[in-house]
Amino acid sequence: MEEYFSKIIEAVGEDVTREGLIDTPKRASDAFKFLNNGYEKSLDDVLNNAIFEADTEDMVIVKDIELYSLCEHHLLPFIGKCHVGYLPQGKVLGLSKVARIIDMYARRLQIQEKLTKQIADAIEKSINARGVAVVIEAKHLCMMMRGVEKQNSVMTTSVMTGIFREEISTRSEFLNLINR
Repeated sequence: MEEYFSKIIEAVGEDVTREGLIDTPKRASDAFKFLNNGYEKSLDDVLNNAIFEADTEDMVIVKDIELYSLCEHHLLPFIGKCHVGYLPQGKVLGLSKVARIIDMYARRLQIQEKLTKQIADAIEKSINARGVAVVIEAKHLCMMMRGVEKQNSVMTTSVMTGIFREEISTRSEFLNLINR
């Protein structure tokens, strides 16, 4: 990968042998691998058996979980926050596992719409929840630094499954709680 980053740097007109760029291909390669380390993980690895029996059926919400991903169209970052809610059915996730699921999928070349669905599907599958709600709000550098160059635009996506999709009161409760 270092060789390819060297070629990219040269292709934009830079000298990869100049002092500030000598180690850049290696650093860029290491960074790119880190930013895409979600490919090295599976849902089972991330959950690590942190699924617990619980007699609650009340809504669980984890909000304002920061996320970083790379847009699959331009390889530029999108940065934002994710809000997750679910209605358990005998099982709950360990709290950190919600954030780890988000990171696993976000650390892949991605579009926000697909990321939102992957998170909801993974949580639903993991604990057989009665419903899952996921909302992501993110700023996309591909829209801020190039193209239309709109600095204040925020993309919001949501996926609602099960009771969140079927019952407007449940969906409304979730949306009200994440907007506090």
